[in-house]
Amino acid sequence: MTVVRWEPTREFGALQKEMDRLFGSVFSVPTASAGRRRWIPAMDLVEGAEEYVLRADLPGLGGDDVKIEFDENVLTISGERTSSNEHSGDGFRRIERASGSFSRSLTLPAGVEPTAITARFANGVLEVHIPRPAQRRPLRVEIETGGESVPAPLEGAQVTATETLAAA
Repeated sequence: MTVVRWEPTREFGALQKEMDRLFGSVFSVPTASAGRRRWIPAMDLVEGAEEYVLRADLPGLGGDDVKIEFDENVLTISGERTSSNEHSGDGFRRIERASGSFSRSLTLPAGVEPTAITARFANGVLEVHIPRPAQRRPLRVEIETGGESVPAPLEGAQVTATETLAAA
C-alpha cells in the first residue's frame, strides 16, 4: 500500500475548477427567454494631477444614444445598443454581439464641481473629464490676547476652516 500525503490545496483547486466550470456554463449562455446576452461596456478611470478621465468603449453608439448624469457624487453613464444583425438558418438563431441597455455608475470624491464636467464622443469612445476637487487645507486662526494677535497652534486646535471661511 502506497501512502500519499494529503494536500488540501490540491483538493480545493480541483473543487474551484469544477465550480468555475459549473457557474461559467450556467451564466455565460443566454437562456431562451432572454434571447440575448447582457452588455456591459468596458470603462477605464485614470486619475491625473488635475482631473479624472473616464473612457468608455461604446461601439455602435453615437453621442445622442448615451446619457451622463451626476448626482450626489455619483456619475452615471447609461444608454442602449440595439442589435440588427441576426443570422437565421436551419432552425437556430445566432447572436454573438451583445446588445441591450446598460448603466454604469462611479462614486467620485466629495467636492467635484458638476458644471465643470465635460464629455466628448469620438470613434466609439466616450471620454469624460472630471476636474479634481480642490484640497481643503487647515486655516490658522489668530487668537487675540490683550490687544495683541498671537497665531494659534495647529495641533489640538478645535477650529477648522472651510472655503466659506476663507472667502469671508
